[in-house]
Amino acid sequence: MISISTEAQQHFTKLLDAQPEGTSIRVFVINPGTPHAECGVSYCPTDSVETDDIQIPFEGFKAMVDAASAPFLEDAEIDFVTDKIGSQLTLKAPNAKMRKVGDDAPLIERVEYVLESEINPNLAAHGGRVTVLELTDDGIAIVQFGGGCNGCSMVDVTLKEGIEKQLLEAFPDELKGVRDSTEHQAGEHSYY
Repeated sequence: MISISTEAQQHFTKLLDAQPEGTSIRVFVINPGTPHAECGVSYCPTDSVETDDIQIPFEGFKAMVDAASAPFLEDAEIDFVTDKIGSQLTLKAPNAKMRKVGDDAPLIERVEYVLESEINPNLAAHGGRVTVLELTDDGIAIVQFGGGCNGCSMVDVTLKEGIEKQLLEAFPDELKGVRDSTEHQAGEHSYY
């Protein structure tokens, strides 16, 4: 479920040594399965452990995950990186905003998953997002842009060179193209 690098495990062990005995870490997702999902790590004293928590043992400590967060932390990775600027704990949870779907799920669900887990995090840096509205019988994904993408002068490039390219690579035998249904109007919300 959650992968914690050796460096991060050593970091957690060091932090937990200063805590009361039996304290673990808790890995969680607030607003799981939504575009506003946020992941976090906190201390988890023994009296905060719930009966339905999933306990993941590591060398010298346990990571607790509440049942509601668990499906959204599938394939999550925690690392502790040191560079010239300093040290930083990183948590990557590609499924936090949308529960991972199986390869046998309907195509529209798999397209939604790729949009939420891979494409929208990049668009969010510009205040934008994209959603799939429908899939046509001839293999065209009809999408709609929102936020800062609406009215952006680069939306056509983003659609053809970014979104379409990535979706066609992910679903080469199922999708033939991507079309935008958004009525773009420039405004203060747009990113230029």
